Amino acid sequence: MIRIISIAWVLVLLSFNAYTQDFTKYVDPFIGTGGHGHTYPGAVTPHGMVQLSPDTRLEGWDGCSGYHYSDNYIYGFSHTHLSGTGCSDYGDILLMPMINDPSPDNKKYGAGFSHKNETASPGYYSVKLQNDIKVELTASDRVGWHKYQFPQGGGSIILDLKHRDKVLESTIKIIGNNQVEGMRRSEAWASNQHIYFIIEFSRPFSSSGIWKNDTLLENSKDVSALNLKSFFTFPKDGGEVKVRVGISSVNIEGARNNLKAEAKDWDFERVSNNAHSAWRTELSKIEIKGGTIDQLKTFYTALYHTMVVPNINMDVDGKYRGRDNKIHTSTTFTNYSVFSLWDTYRAANPLYTIIDQKRTLYYIQTFLVQYQQGGRLPVWELSGNETDCMIGYHSVPVIVDAAMKGINKFDKTLALEAMEKSATWNHYGLPALMRQGYLEATNENESVSKTLEYAYDDWCIAQFAKSIGKVEDYRTYLRRAQGYKNLLDPTSGFMRPKKNGNWITPFSAKEVNNNFTEANSWQYSFYVPHDVSGYLEILGGRKRLEQKLDSLFSESTQTTGREQSDISGLIGQYAHGNEPSHHIIYLYNFAGKAYKTQERIHQVMNEMYHAAPDGLAGNEDCGQMSAWYVLSALGFYPVTPASGDYIIGTPLFKEAIIHLENGRSFSIVANDVSNKHFYIRDARLNGIPLKASYFKHADIMKGGKLIFNMSGTPSLFGNSNFPSTQITQELITINPVIDGGDDSFNGSKNITLYSSQPEVKIYYTLDGQLPSAGTGKMYTAPFAISSSVTIKAIAVDAKGQASKVTTAQFHQRQNDYTILSTTEYEPEYSAGGKQALIDELHGTIDWRKGNWQAFQNKDVDVTIDMHSVKTISSVKAGFIQDVGAWIVMPKEVIIEVSQDQQNYIPVFDGKNFLPIEDLKVRMQEVMANFPAVQARYVRFRALQYGKLPTWHESAGSQSHIFIDEIEVK
Repeated sequence: MIRIISIAWVLVLLSFNAYTQDFTKYVDPFIGTGGHGHTYPGAVTPHGMVQLSPDTRLEGWDGCSGYHYSDNYIYGFSHTHLSGTGCSDYGDILLMPMINDPSPDNKKYGAGFSHKNETASPGYYSVKLQNDIKVELTASDRVGWHKYQFPQGGGSIILDLKHRDKVLESTIKIIGNNQVEGMRRSEAWASNQHIYFIIEFSRPFSSSGIWKNDTLLENSKDVSALNLKSFFTFPKDGGEVKVRVGISSVNIEGARNNLKAEAKDWDFERVSNNAHSAWRTELSKIEIKGGTIDQLKTFYTALYHTMVVPNINMDVDGKYRGRDNKIHTSTTFTNYSVFSLWDTYRAANPLYTIIDQKRTLYYIQTFLVQYQQGGRLPVWELSGNETDCMIGYHSVPVIVDAAMKGINKFDKTLALEAMEKSATWNHYGLPALMRQGYLEATNENESVSKTLEYAYDDWCIAQFAKSIGKVEDYRTYLRRAQGYKNLLDPTSGFMRPKKNGNWITPFSAKEVNNNFTEANSWQYSFYVPHDVSGYLEILGGRKRLEQKLDSLFSESTQTTGREQSDISGLIGQYAHGNEPSHHIIYLYNFAGKAYKTQERIHQVMNEMYHAAPDGLAGNEDCGQMSAWYVLSALGFYPVTPASGDYIIGTPLFKEAIIHLENGRSFSIVANDVSNKHFYIRDARLNGIPLKASYFKHADIMKGGKLIFNMSGTPSLFGNSNFPSTQITQELITINPVIDGGDDSFNGSKNITLYSSQPEVKIYYTLDGQLPSAGTGKMYTAPFAISSSVTIKAIAVDAKGQASKVTTAQFHQRQNDYTILSTTEYEPEYSAGGKQALIDELHGTIDWRKGNWQAFQNKDVDVTIDMHSVKTISSVKAGFIQDVGAWIVMPKEVIIEVSQDQQNYIPVFDGKNFLPIEDLKVRMQEVMANFPAVQARYVRFRALQYGKLPTWHESAGSQSHIFIDEIEVK
C-alpha cells in the first residue's frame, strides 16, 4: 500500500514539474510584427478580452494589427487588437502620455521610439519613448493596466476616441479628479462594434478637458459627439502614474464590474505576474525537449500566437452582446469572439481539440447561440458582428471535428439544424450550387474555391448527420460533397472554372483571378481533403498525384493575373503564406511517398519560420499560420478535420510531451533527429510497429508514446497502408459539358456535348425544359443552332442515375459588327475576348462574376467596323464604378466616326459622369446622342481617371475602367 501511494506521488510530482516549467522565456511577441505577419507585441492574457498594445500605424494592409516593426513612432496604446488578420479593425480606447502642452493632434501627442528601448514578453510590454516617458503595460482578462513614469516637469495623458476606424457615436464623462468613463460605437470590418470603458488614475489629475472636433470645450465634463478626445494633466513633480481601464461590450456598468472584479488594488507587478503565470500554465501544455534556442523561440511563440485568439467576449457577470445586438446572460459557457474560421478550421481549431478541449466546447456553444441570435452559424465573426469575410461555412468542420473527437456536450439537433441552415442560405451562390451541383463564374465570384470548400463543409455535415441517425440528411450532403468532380478537368488534372456550361478558356493554372479565393488553380487543385481516393480515381492514380505534387513544387514562382499580396512563401506554386496550401505537402503520404512529405515539411519549417520580426511567411491569421508550425513540429497534421486522422510529417524535436486535460500525456520521441536526420526510418506507437503514415486522435487521448527513429536518407516508411478519405456511397453522376464556344454568335454555330465520366448517356433539350431520359433528346453527335437558345443537358450513368442539369444560353447577335482594334485589356477581366464589347451581353452589378472588360494603366481605345456605311445618331456604353476596388468612371469619353478608317469626325466629348467621391457601387451608362451622320467605323475612347486621390486607402494606385457594352444606333 505504501509503495502504491509513493508511485502515485511520483506521478503527481512529475506532472507538476512539467506544468511548472517556464516556457514563456522562449516567447518573442515581436515575431510576426514585421514582414506581413500582422501580429502585435502588446500585453494580453490567454484569450483575453483586452489586448493592450502600441499603435504605430493608422492604415494600410500592414497596419491591420496597429503595429509594424518597421515604424518608429507610437500614436498611443489602445486596448483591442487583431492578431495576424488581413483586414483592419479594433484599436479602441487609445491612451498616450505626453510632456508638452496637451494637444488633440496625434502628430504632437505621439512620440518616437527605438526598438532598443522596447521589450515584450507574454502579458507584458515596455517602451521608453524619445520624450523620456517610460511606459509599461500589462493586462488581466478584461482590464488594461498602464504604468507611466514621467520625467521631472510632469505631463498629461491623452484619451483619443477618434483613433482608427469610423466612429458612429462616442461619449466621454469625467468624474472627479481621477476617473473617466464613456463609450465608443464604431464601424470598420465589424459594422457595429460597441465598447464601454471605465478609466481610473492612481493619482488625481490637476486639470482636464475635452476636445470636440479638436476644439477645446470650456468647463465640459460630459460630452457626446463623433470626434472626442480628452486630456488629464498631472503635477509637474514628475513621477509615476498608473492607469487601469476596464472594458465591456455590454454597458458602462459591465465595464465597472469588470474593473472591480479584476482590479482590487494598484499592484501593477501582481497583475503582470498573474498574466505571466497564466501564460506559463498555457504554454506548458506542450513540453519540448531538445532543439536550438531559435527553434524553441519559434515553437513557443507560435504556440503563444494560437492562444491569443479567440477572445473572451463576456463580462464577469456572464452578460454579453449577442449577434442580435441584444444583451444576453450565460451561466453555462464563456462567450467568445474573433473567429477567423476560413483560416483556423484547418489546424488551429484541431490543435485546440488536443490541448484545449474546454474552450473548444465553449466555442461551439458560442456558435450555436450566434445561430439562434443571428440566423446562421458564424463565418468570420468579430465583436458580435458577422463580417461575411472569406468563404464557406467553416464553423461546421470545427463543430464536427470536435464532436467526432468526443467533445460533444452540446445540443446536436440544434447543431445539425444550424449547419443545414448555413448550407442552404440564399446567398453566395448556394441556390445555384444546390440546383446544378457546382458553381460557375457567372453564378458567383470565386466560384471554384467556393465549390470546393462548400463540398468539404457538406461532407462534414454528412458525417455529423450520420452520427446522430439522420440518414436522409447524410445522403443529401454526401452527394453535395462531390461537387468538386464537376470542376476537376481530368485531362489537365486542374480544378478549372466554368461558364455557360463549359470550361473557361484560355486557362492558366498560374493565373490569380476572381474564380479563386486568394489563390490560383495550382493552389486549389489539391483541395479535396474529404475524398482523396475519389480525386485520385479521376486524376489517374497515386503516381499521377505524386507527379502533380512534384510539378507544383518545381514550377516557377511567377503568378499571372491579379497581384495578390496574400500569395507568399512560395516554393514553386505552393504558397505557404496563405491557407489554401497548408495541407498540400501532406498529400504525398496519400500517394505512398511519405519521404517527400518529410522533405518539404522540413524545408518549410526551416525556411518559412524563424525567430525574428519577419519570421512568418504570411499573415498569422488568428493562429493558423502558427498552428501549422506547432503541429508540424510535433510531427503530424490534420489534413481532414472531422476524420479523426493525423497525417505524419517529420518531428522537429527530440521529444515533445503533450499534457492532456484528462490527466494523461502523449509523448512524441524522435531518436537521432537533427537538421540532416529528418527522414523517418520507422515508428512505434506504444511499442507496436506503426506501418501506416497516419494515426488517430484517439491514440493521443489515450496517452502513450509515439517513437520515430530518424535517418539521413529516405526510407520505405509510409509506402503502404496509406491514409485515405473516400466517399463510397451516394456517388454522383458528373454533369456534362456544353461546348459551344462564345456565348454570342452570328449566323449559326455547332454545339458539342460530352462528359468526363465514362459510360454515360447525355440527354438535352433546346427549349429550356428540364431534360430526362424520357423527355430529352439523346446526344449522338455535334449539332448546329441558328437562333438564340437555352440548352439544358444531363448525363445518365449505366445504372440510370442522372446528373444535375448543366445549362448554357447562346445569343444570336442582331448585328454583325466587328472590333478591329482595341487597347490591350486585363486578361483576368476579358468578358469573353476581343469582341466582348459588342456581343450584346451585358455585365451585372456584381462585376466579379465577369462580362466586364477591364483596362488599367492605359485608356480604352476601340474601333468598331459596321461592315458598311450606315446612318447613326447615338452610341451608348455601359460602365461600372466601385471606387473601393479602384474601378472609376472614365474622366472623359470621346467618340469619332469615319467612312474610310482614315478621316475621323468627332461627334461626342463627354466628362464628369460620376464623382470619384461616390463610393457606392453603381452601373452608369454614357449616352452619346448627336446629329445623324454617315459612317462605317466608330472609334470609342474612354480616358482613365489616373492615380487614386490622396484620401483613398490605395492613394497613388492607378484606376481601372470597367466597360460593357458598346451599342451603336
